[in-house]
Amino acid sequence: MAANTESTITLPWASDFHCHLRQGDMMNTITPMVEQGGVRTVLAMPNLTPPLTTTEMAVQYGKSLQELAPNVHFILTLYLNPKLTPKEIEKAAKAGITAVKVYPSGVTTNSDWGVLDFKIYYPTFKAMQDNNMVLCLHGECPSDASKDICIMNAEERFLATLRELHQEFPKLRIVLEHATTKAAVECVKSLGDTVGCTITAHHLFITVDDWAGQPHHFCKPVAKFPHDRDALRDVVKSGHPRFFLGSDSAPHPRSAKQGEKPAAGVFTTPILIPLMATLFENLGCMDKLEGFISTNGRNFYGLGQPPAGSITLTRSPTCIPEAYAISSSEQAAKDMTVVPFMAGTALPWAITGTN
Repeated sequence: MAANTESTITLPWASDFHCHLRQGDMMNTITPMVEQGGVRTVLAMPNLTPPLTTTEMAVQYGKSLQELAPNVHFILTLYLNPKLTPKEIEKAAKAGITAVKVYPSGVTTNSDWGVLDFKIYYPTFKAMQDNNMVLCLHGECPSDASKDICIMNAEERFLATLRELHQEFPKLRIVLEHATTKAAVECVKSLGDTVGCTITAHHLFITVDDWAGQPHHFCKPVAKFPHDRDALRDVVKSGHPRFFLGSDSAPHPRSAKQGEKPAAGVFTTPILIPLMATLFENLGCMDKLEGFISTNGRNFYGLGQPPAGSITLTRSPTCIPEAYAISSSEQAAKDMTVVPFMAGTALPWAITGTN
């Protein structure tokens, strides 16, 4: 940590290895908020409509993001699909695309094109291994009552697939994203150095009681039991080098979150690092903050040193807005807002300086 007093913290710009920046008006509004939250490296998710399934689509999306936030390094991803052949993987790697994202079919937002059978993609995974790309896993099995699988155990039931993929492709870097269970933490710790794990800010704060009946805390995978949250907290307190920040910040219009079937996603982008500072201080492990929000993930992804410059956080109670307005030129969308995590509450830390 560059500097730490009772009232200020100076840190390198953070890296967020899982973020949804959307498209259209939402993208135009949310993307510039990345730096507001203390982040200058972002792995951008590909589950758009349509999803980013080709090298050309991903590269063009990256250009659009870069225009909106020129100081941010965007790590580009592709959406795993049957047309993502070994040849396309080689093409993507040469174009600077870093990762491929796997969504099991139907488990979350825009996952209808997702995977039902992993084995048919083994040639693609082999090509990724050969081209030093990263496989990012949304680690849940689709709900299936006949197999006693639901949102509360879908992650744990997926772990056998993670173990199998690691065994088949031991040199392939794999990230189990947004872990929510003690079982997932223990599984990742038991595997080799090529398996990493992201943890979100919100899963370090909440349990099932906090999202049941609260649509703005509802996400996939859902937050689980107190002992699961304790396991997430314990592993970040330990400073384990293969666990790092992936916010899974996923904005939706208020209308989509408060409808009959709330959309899955928690929005943390503009408050991300003040959130993390608050949590790590509460856990008594501020010395582990820089590793979790920067060093660990950058080392796993092979990115080297963080971007030049730093952020300064000051102990200054700051209220999280009730909502953020989404800029739009369309009259029908002029009142569209996004409600952030912990809306209306105060955080003890605020970003007060950057360079």
